[in-house]
Amino acid sequence: MYRITVAALLVSVAAALFAQELPETAAGWQKYAKNPVLGNKDTGTCFDITVLQEAGHYKMWFSWRPKKSIGYTESKDGINWSQPVIVLSPANNDWEKNLNRPGVVKKDGIYHLWYTAQRPGGKEGSSTIGYATSSDGIKFERKSDKPVLEPGEGWERKTAVMCPHVEWDADEQIFKMWYSGGGNYEPDAVGYATSKDGLVWKKYAGNPVFFPDKSKTWEQHKVTGAQIVKHRGWYIAFYIGFENEHLARIGIARSKDGITNWQRMPLNPIISPGKDWDASACYKPFAVYDEADKKWRLWYNGRHNAPEYIGLATHEGEYLGF
Repeated sequence: MYRITVAALLVSVAAALFAQELPETAAGWQKYAKNPVLGNKDTGTCFDITVLQEAGHYKMWFSWRPKKSIGYTESKDGINWSQPVIVLSPANNDWEKNLNRPGVVKKDGIYHLWYTAQRPGGKEGSSTIGYATSSDGIKFERKSDKPVLEPGEGWERKTAVMCPHVEWDADEQIFKMWYSGGGNYEPDAVGYATSKDGLVWKKYAGNPVFFPDKSKTWEQHKVTGAQIVKHRGWYIAFYIGFENEHLARIGIARSKDGITNWQRMPLNPIISPGKDWDASACYKPFAVYDEADKKWRLWYNGRHNAPEYIGLATHEGEYLGF
């Protein structure tokens, strides 16, 4: 029989009050008033996106849960999106029964897609990362019939690697990947790996490189789903912080090398659950800075109980608050 002590009860009440005190946005961020911008009862759950800005419009790849596939859509303003289409579906093998959590890089006119492949089974199932390319960003061809990244290290629980975010470093001539590892339902921390060809990856010996700050209640449980963008000499991480397994918010950190000495933005979290469509949690951010109008646009997952859709938040000006 479990006994609830007065001290435990006070801790629970304090945690609840802390969560209620956090504003929906901070550090100059504002949610779009008519969120969500993608996803409804017809499309079903849409989540975990990657976005490229090209020729004055946005290209988005996302997880389309009812289709178990990677979806694609375009927008001129980041608000109104075209009818989604499927660009990659599960193959007939035993390791990619469900595709989601894409990461896309355009290099030398070719779109490189790394995606999370999930396999049900066992207590939690498992997740690995696959790789495909395309000349138009819509018709993708797999480059390997096996995962290009698999869980194996202790912190990955030998269970899951997912949420690949990849950048091409032209100076070093390598792909750099930040990925989440650990639990298959929600991973635990962020690791780092490099590759010359996108197929063969070398994991960083000091993984994970980004992990929870236990002194901050809002991210004490896990940090995952990081987008890392090189901006003005810094690697900036837009990441998910979990207070517990189900309550998530969005924060920002930065590092000079993208691996060590991460500095949290003092006013974190920047986006927290609201009172409507994202009342339960705010997940997986992806931000783009538009040099033309001097504005950050950040798309993120939100949910109120079960449905999960994609919303938009914006930040006027380049300075993020560090």
